Amino acid sequence: MKKTTFNIPKMDCSAEEQLIRMKLDGNPEIKKLDFDLPGRKLEIYHDGHIEPIEGQLRELNLGSRLVDSVNESFDNDSLSPDTGKERKMLWIVLLINAGAFLLEIITGFIAHSMGLIADSLDMLADALVYALSLYAVGRATSSKKRIAGISGYLQLGLALFGMIEVLRRFIGQEELPDFGLMVGISIIALIGNGISLYLIQQAKSKEAHMQASYIFTSNDVIVNIGVILAGALVYFTSSKIPDLVIGAVVFVIVARGAFSILKLSK
Repeated sequence: MKKTTFNIPKMDCSAEEQLIRMKLDGNPEIKKLDFDLPGRKLEIYHDGHIEPIEGQLRELNLGSRLVDSVNESFDNDSLSPDTGKERKMLWIVLLINAGAFLLEIITGFIAHSMGLIADSLDMLADALVYALSLYAVGRATSSKKRIAGISGYLQLGLALFGMIEVLRRFIGQEELPDFGLMVGISIIALIGNGISLYLIQQAKSKEAHMQASYIFTSNDVIVNIGVILAGALVYFTSSKIPDLVIGAVVFVIVARGAFSILKLSK
């Protein structure tokens, strides 16, 4: 058996990890995937040649680069994935993202804030990736690709809707966003993500999904801070522009994720 290591610079959260798992699923040569998200590294334990696997990774456009490939012997038991732990982590992050989506989408419309709405749709987009991964466990490859396509087009539709709405609000005479709600809801989300970061860090786990959760939550903290800053700028400038700018940035991130998911359906 061989252990081949890849450097994947754009693999910066658990959503990318799930995209890679989905892409490589069904390849009988692959025995185990070992992710190191902080190090942007993926170790693949496999039989046969690495070229087909390398081609699959390249199709995701995450900047994958082969580092080395060595022959090693392994205990088959050590290569068996802990599917129970994987399912549990997927359910946890799915519920967190789904709950955050509901909170922010409702308050986003009440506050007339594209920043909150965009952040909520970013949460929904990530939740779709986790739901897709849960659905895919144990199913045929053709079924996984079909669901990936549906999920990708839905996510892309959300991003396009958001960008059109940002443009409409930029041109039209819309109400000034409620900066109080923007800041308040984002602070609540920031506190929740901060507690999550603390608990994950205290666990000192080197498990891939724990590392994924840490980076994923860190990215959410950055977005929360962005919405808070936008809310403060709305207050000091009495302008809707800061809110629209943060909304547009997040929608671009959602669209990028949609194109990555759509590659899985090909």
